Amino acid sequence: MIDTHAHIDMDCYKDKFDILINNINLAGVEKVIIPGIIPEGFDRIIYLTEKYKNLYGAVGVHPSELKKAGENWIQEIEKCIHHPKIIAIGEIGLDYYWDKDEENHILQKDTLIKQINIAKNHNLPILIHDRDAHGDCFDIISENIKSGEIPVIMHCFSGSPEFAKRCINQGFYLALGGVVTFKNAKKIKEVAKIIPLDRLLLETDSPYLTPVPHRGEENSPAYIKFVAEEIAKIKGISFEEVITVTTQNAYNIFNFGGLT
Repeated sequence: MIDTHAHIDMDCYKDKFDILINNINLAGVEKVIIPGIIPEGFDRIIYLTEKYKNLYGAVGVHPSELKKAGENWIQEIEKCIHHPKIIAIGEIGLDYYWDKDEENHILQKDTLIKQINIAKNHNLPILIHDRDAHGDCFDIISENIKSGEIPVIMHCFSGSPEFAKRCINQGFYLALGGVVTFKNAKKIKEVAKIIPLDRLLLETDSPYLTPVPHRGEENSPAYIKFVAEEIAKIKGISFEEVITVTTQNAYNIFNFGGLT
């Protein structure tokens, strides 16, 4: 199993990191990708990827962190992307939930486009955060990336089945996490049903969105098996098939040939 999105660089894990890694290994999680959200956190991500062979990283400016990113955020991203275990640009995208200001939305769009261009220039996948901004997010990506030019991963997909079909038709990958296990998450369960296996990825978004049966606790990549089990149940296929195909998808997208 591969967790394509887990914020295990956060402070809540610091005092128990070796336990976390041990639990990840015991659960059969082969690799974990840690997304960046702000330049001041990039060094921590790189440190963790160098110390633990099954950890990889991404660098990017999260749309909700633009005011904290500083003036030199592009240079900070460029400085990191040649590291052999930085394998994507992310977490980037649009978030209209927290900030309703139109000027901020314009800044978010501009920042997203600039980071897409960095990804294209370095042939790296992008990890997309899209909250309450489906139309603008889809349009910007579609207008700036030719279909198949670089992999696009819609992290923690939250759209409708209709929007999922638009994304799939454009060649995007959809990553599902713990929400798919929630009893009232009917929309995402329907999305899970219609995603072709070759467009599906698994994630936890740790420490958030902990899956059932651990909902309410701090999340961990070790819990990704519950996501896979629920998707298998929804699609009427085996757990092993979900794991095999989603792992191969991750290998097709990301260059895991860095430091070992």
